[in-house]
Amino acid sequence: EVELVESGGGSVQAGGSLRLSCTASGFAIDSADMGWFRQAPGNECELVSARTSSHDARPLTYYAPSVEGRFTISQDNAKNTVFLQMNSLKPEDSAVYYCAAEIDPTVRSGPCTALEARGQGTLVTISS
Repeated sequence: EVELVESGGGSVQAGGSLRLSCTASGFAIDSADMGWFRQAPGNECELVSARTSSHDARPLTYYAPSVEGRFTISQDNAKNTVFLQMNSLKPEDSAVYYCAAEIDPTVRSGPCTALEARGQGTLVTISS
């Protein structure tokens, strides 16, 4: 059974940093296309960052323009965990962040319910 568990969310002031973690079970993250999405109130799920499987001929990494240069996606294969390091946080980064597996990195937004394999989400609140 595929399971994803996010952690690391919280409340910080603008300019601060948070590191989100997503620990997977039931599959190897190294063999999957993984992504971090976020959903702010009233909005659809937005793809924040993604990286394709390292087994792909040409692995790709994607960042939404709004987070480029501030967020970094990484992984620890031994721990089967994907991370999202978020620096220079802004109030507009406030959202519920979801980790998802086997995503289509070309789909940049949509209903969160369309993500078949995703975690329960972790809340990030950035105050000004």
